[in-house]
Amino acid sequence: MDRTLVLEYTRVTEAAAISASAQIGRGDGMSADAAAVKAMRSAFERVPARGTIVIGEGERDEAPMLFIGEKVGPNDPKLLEVDIAVDPLEGTNLCANGLPGALAVLAVAHKGHLLNAPDTYMSKIACGPEGKGKISLEKSPRDNLWALAAAKGRRPDELTVVVLDRPRHENLIQELRAAGARILLITDGDVAPVVATCIPKSGIDMVYGIGGAPEGVLGAAAVHCMGGEFQGRLQFRSEEERVRAIGMGMKDPDKLLGVHDLVRGDVLFVATGVTSGPLLKGVRRIGTRLHLQSLALRSTTGTIRWVNTDVDAHRYNHEYDHE
Repeated sequence: MDRTLVLEYTRVTEAAAISASAQIGRGDGMSADAAAVKAMRSAFERVPARGTIVIGEGERDEAPMLFIGEKVGPNDPKLLEVDIAVDPLEGTNLCANGLPGALAVLAVAHKGHLLNAPDTYMSKIACGPEGKGKISLEKSPRDNLWALAAAKGRRPDELTVVVLDRPRHENLIQELRAAGARILLITDGDVAPVVATCIPKSGIDMVYGIGGAPEGVLGAAAVHCMGGEFQGRLQFRSEEERVRAIGMGMKDPDKLLGVHDLVRGDVLFVATGVTSGPLLKGVRRIGTRLHLQSLALRSTTGTIRWVNTDVDAHRYNHEYDHE
């Protein structure tokens, strides 16, 4: 993919982040998500690529925009054809309650190179490049922690593991703490910490536990770009979900999925902060200007770009909000 698309797709997540930011702390997650979806959908039309949403807001009858299978971008057969995974507002509750870590995020790959993941749960484990080939969902939490510590040349009690704060993780948390880990519990939004495992200054060494499968693919896309490790296994809540996964093309829905089962080839990953967190600063309004921070990754070159954008709020709203 042309490297100029990185900036084009950064503008897409920026648009979603700006629109969602108007709802920060208002307690209305549905309105925040709807604003992000609308802005992202509109911004896609300016990107010179023909996209198909493979991970989005749900099925056509569940979502008015950015539904699975929707075509986005100009209808020009000369343009590159890509698959796109989106989460216009990752951490809806974080935004609604003014909590850290909400993002607007997307991943882009050539046709057929992103897993069309069903909306179900996924067991996940992720870490940075040092742990590549060292951790696995088929190992115990203790063995994974100690293996990663050895790979990093640190003690197990010097590692921080992010786990979603859910009752289903009580045993996992106990095992990790018994093995020496520092546990950082989060209420929502596990894409950002997965990305952060590949950024040493983040202070996050590993992400462990069960979260959303679509978010798993997005996290794996970022890890793929930065050379880290990610494994996942779908956790179905019903037989209907399993049948749906098979219908979406998964021959073995119970397979242990590595990075390259989830995403492969030339991949772009972009995230823009909505509320400030350990990965990105959120949207800040200073006077009449909006300040944004984005992370843009490209797998082909391994490039990590931190994009700081400063826009005039009035001009931006006039251009984008009324189309």
